[in-house]
Amino acid sequence: MSWMATGRYGVRTTDTGAVLVQELIGTRAVEDVPDLLAERESARAWWDESVRGWAAMRGVTVPAGALSDEDVAALRELRATFDALLARDGNAPAVAAGVTVTLALGDDGLVRPVPTGDGSRWLASALWSETLLAQQTDVWSRIKLCRNEDCRTAFYDSSRNRSGVWHDVTTCGNVANLRASRERKRRRSAVTD
Repeated sequence: MSWMATGRYGVRTTDTGAVLVQELIGTRAVEDVPDLLAERESARAWWDESVRGWAAMRGVTVPAGALSDEDVAALRELRATFDALLARDGNAPAVAAGVTVTLALGDDGLVRPVPTGDGSRWLASALWSETLLAQQTDVWSRIKLCRNEDCRTAFYDSSRNRSGVWHDVTTCGNVANLRASRERKRRRSAVTD
């Protein structure tokens, strides 16, 4: 499946439900790419394509009803929360306050989390559930934020040793390496002067 937000950046995505976290992070604006959560219409388009796509993949039902302006603001707050969580710098919230989930037995006999609530609360339930599942299956450690400060999109690190730091080495990696090279040259030049 192609994803609306991450597809804009050519981001490598996980093939698990944790792609929903990557999709949320991918909604933010980067350079000339607009913020999909800036306005209700674009947020709704993202919801209809990506959130409903994730729900179909997971076999869950998205609650009916339109996203309110409060929901759109809450989606931006959720994005900031998951951005901080993926930054792994200790600034993420300690608790997913007020988030509930239902556990349901599937036809295959496996227990699965089912998001609860409406609008942004439903999405928060889905995101926290997927985060827990990703952490339990060690997928979470492979979902990273691009180290390029101008990018910071969430990508899936498929490298064998989990050493990936850029969502795209040819774009973000080259920019960072060029900056580092120029800084080293500047320091060497300052030392020899």
